Amino acid sequence: MPNLKSIRDRIQSVKNTRKITEAMRLVAAAKVRRAQEQVNATRPFAKCLAQVLYGLQNRLKFEDVDLALLKQREVKTVGLLVISGDRGLCGGYNANIIKQAEIRIKELKADGYDYKLILAGRKVAQYYERRKAPIAQTYIGLNQIPTADEASGIADYLLSLFLSETVDRVELIYTKFVSLISSRPVVQTLLPLSPQGLERRDDEIFHLTSKGGHFEVERQAVADQSEDFPRDMIFEQDPTQILEALLPLYLNNQLLRGLQESAASELASRMTAMNNASDNASDLVKSLTLSYNKARQAAITQELSEVVAGANAL
Repeated sequence: MPNLKSIRDRIQSVKNTRKITEAMRLVAAAKVRRAQEQVNATRPFAKCLAQVLYGLQNRLKFEDVDLALLKQREVKTVGLLVISGDRGLCGGYNANIIKQAEIRIKELKADGYDYKLILAGRKVAQYYERRKAPIAQTYIGLNQIPTADEASGIADYLLSLFLSETVDRVELIYTKFVSLISSRPVVQTLLPLSPQGLERRDDEIFHLTSKGGHFEVERQAVADQSEDFPRDMIFEQDPTQILEALLPLYLNNQLLRGLQESAASELASRMTAMNNASDNASDLVKSLTLSYNKARQAAITQELSEVVAGANAL
């Protein structure tokens, strides 16, 4: 017969675990909202920067501009910036980004290219440190809500690698936020910048809402209404100098966007994982409670049978 006390203790333990997972789910949901607000706050600057670059692109022929960040050279070494989380308990978020990085590394090796890793996040750093991979730099302990200063520091290091020709190409591997239950690891080229990377494209803003007691995401398409500069516009400085000053800002903005997407994906994955854990804990409590009631009823029935048998023996 099952021990009633052990079942009661296990029920209480599962309930305590459910309280923790539910608290972690709510914390992750609040941080997703903060990530959403940060995306909205940085959008005006990103939009104005894109408009200026688009106008300069139409006025100048980028292929004819001799700037280091636009220069295409023979690729021998590729720098891979991989963004993961510092903590676990977020479903397959960290495993998926590491898997994508491994796929890209195999492709580079197959094509005969060397590579260097720039790692942002404790999980991916621990993974490659154990495998003695060629790590150029690691960034651990970044804010869960990325800041422009953090993005600028990483971008400066990437620029130093590229301009010193330590690497000939820099690629960003991060997790693109799709929805609360879906995210997608992607590979994006950061350096050298190309005219194709500066073209206008539709963007989206995600809004975390709650309906019927459940969280959900609403997405809103945002069209970039970039316009070319007037033909009679006069530049006080050489347009090439303006472009040279704006391209690092554009790189910072691209990197910040990647950090924001990764942070939102991690928090959404943790929120989903903790929600599933809470549901599983509730199901387990119901199952244990049923087992407890059955065991208790069996114990009562046995005691009554013993009492009746003793009375009949008298």
